[in-house]
Amino acid sequence: MPLLSVNKRMEPSNRKLVTLASFGLPILLWTLISYVPFLWHPQVKVTEPGSVSYFREDMLVDKELFYQELDKAEQTNAALPQGDPANPVYLPAPHEVITAFYTSFTTEPKRRSENWLHESLWSSIQVIFWGFVLSSIIGIPMGILAGTYDFFSRLFEPFIEFFRYLPAPAFGALAVAILGIYQAPKIAIIFIGTFFQQVLVVANTTRKLDPSLLEAAQTLGAKNKSMLFRVVLPGILPDLYRDTRILLGWAWTYLIVAELIGTSSGITWFITQQARYKNFDNVFAAIIIIGIMGLTIDLLLAWLGRRLFPWQKN
Repeated sequence: MPLLSVNKRMEPSNRKLVTLASFGLPILLWTLISYVPFLWHPQVKVTEPGSVSYFREDMLVDKELFYQELDKAEQTNAALPQGDPANPVYLPAPHEVITAFYTSFTTEPKRRSENWLHESLWSSIQVIFWGFVLSSIIGIPMGILAGTYDFFSRLFEPFIEFFRYLPAPAFGALAVAILGIYQAPKIAIIFIGTFFQQVLVVANTTRKLDPSLLEAAQTLGAKNKSMLFRVVLPGILPDLYRDTRILLGWAWTYLIVAELIGTSSGITWFITQQARYKNFDNVFAAIIIIGIMGLTIDLLLAWLGRRLFPWQKN
């Protein structure tokens, strides 16, 4: 079967290869940029300062400046500076990030103001968890009601449609004033960022329920309560589960913004501190672990969904 066929699934072996390519191609590009000198090395890492007084060993300078000083040294028969092509300090090579990934978990922070990476990550996970759980406890029932009954649709959705356009970070100062400076305002930002979208997404999913199921239930004499709990909820459960997975990813995108308010904590504080001291290998390691955590949770939820709803197509 061709790789590109409309509305056709690829062979399992081809699907695995393309999935690997999804990750492999960006990593390959990063590797080429990092290790192949003629692709993108706009700077030079000084290995020998020569006669240039302000050059220091391991110093990064722009290529143009380096070659200007090299020409001057050649013209005056002075000691020549030497260096190797290099990327800017903010683009560490893959092996540097892998090393930082390991040492962030095993090496004690150098400064009192810094936290271990696992401490920062655990703080962020708690913020995500409570913000999303609170949003789901309120937002999912509201969305189901709005999608089932026109009364609740008219009552909830007009205001929610308005409010969802207001950026969640705009409420940061207000959240701190009301909830204090610790974790509560961060959780509130996650809540605000996901709740209003959640109600609308769940309501839309509820409306997509096959009308024939509702008609059959009405024909058999089902009342409002029975329709809701015995027809609507079981009918939308697989799609509702999938929506929840997607919305959880949405919650992760608000994490960095949420952790900028109140006290400094979480993975955002770790990234900020490491960037301040130009430890960009640690910055990349922290960013990558956010993606790994999010993807791992999503894959676990996808696996659980296949067990809960085996009749659903993948």
